[in-house]
Amino acid sequence: YAAGVMPDVAPSAFPTALDQQMVEVNVLGAVAWLNAGATYFLTKGRGVLCGFGSVAGDRGRRGAPVYGATKAFLHTYLESLYNRLSVQGIAVVTIKPGPVRTPMTAGKQLPLLIDADVAARRIALALERGEREVYVPGIWRWIMMAIRCVPSGVFKRLSI
Repeated sequence: YAAGVMPDVAPSAFPTALDQQMVEVNVLGAVAWLNAGATYFLTKGRGVLCGFGSVAGDRGRRGAPVYGATKAFLHTYLESLYNRLSVQGIAVVTIKPGPVRTPMTAGKQLPLLIDADVAARRIALALERGEREVYVPGIWRWIMMAIRCVPSGVFKRLSI
């Protein structure tokens, strides 16, 4: 499942309609498609389910709270599917890209922004290797590990 929306929202705005759109696409759409995939692969007795989360789902950042929360949901949901389906011979892979150059990121100054073809090559390699959780590019694994270890009060002051 590789879909997601993240509309631009001003820091002082809390647009419920846009938040609902993000939940519909990023959460409910993922559940619908991944449930269908799981059901199909169970009938085959094998397969690989792959879902695209985001590094934004690893910590509650101020920039896009609902987007990050939807990706955190997806990460946990994919982990649950992994725990449920791996015993049935079905692999579940969570992809956690950092910023990728797409229409969603156009015109934004983002750290470690990479081209979509670079991300695709890294993801394909990870799938070939049978990795379960894939950060794209790989440096994000270490960055997010460090960020997750920062105490909440300190993290709040970092403005990220």
